[in-house]
Amino acid sequence: MSSPRSAGLPVVDAERSAVLVLPGPVARGEVAGLCERVRMMLGGGGERVVVCDVGGLGPPGLGVVDLLARLELTARRGGGRIRLRDPDPALLALLDLVGLRFQVEGQAEEREPPLGVEEAVETGDPAV
Repeated sequence: MSSPRSAGLPVVDAERSAVLVLPGPVARGEVAGLCERVRMMLGGGGERVVVCDVGGLGPPGLGVVDLLARLELTARRGGGRIRLRDPDPALLALLDLVGLRFQVEGQAEEREPPLGVEEAVETGDPAV
């Protein structure tokens, strides 16, 4: 007997996921080609997540934000998502400032504590 699939996020094996390395800086004319590559990666092997290695993009700016937003939009239209690998903390701050949320490799999912973390309860604390 089989059980139904859970409705949660897909399990992603980082070693088998499609990886798109974004060399920096990316010119505006290259964005359409990169979007097409994401579209092909999602359409080919049943992948639902494309890992974008953004470590080489250089200093973050609005051009990088525009690129990542277009890649995410392309991925969502294809039924998938992108996940960032090796983002600069300044890039994450800029993405947060403009209201864009991306999954980041190695980061715990929202509403889930990191592995190995347990909540402690003090015996004198009132019940909530």
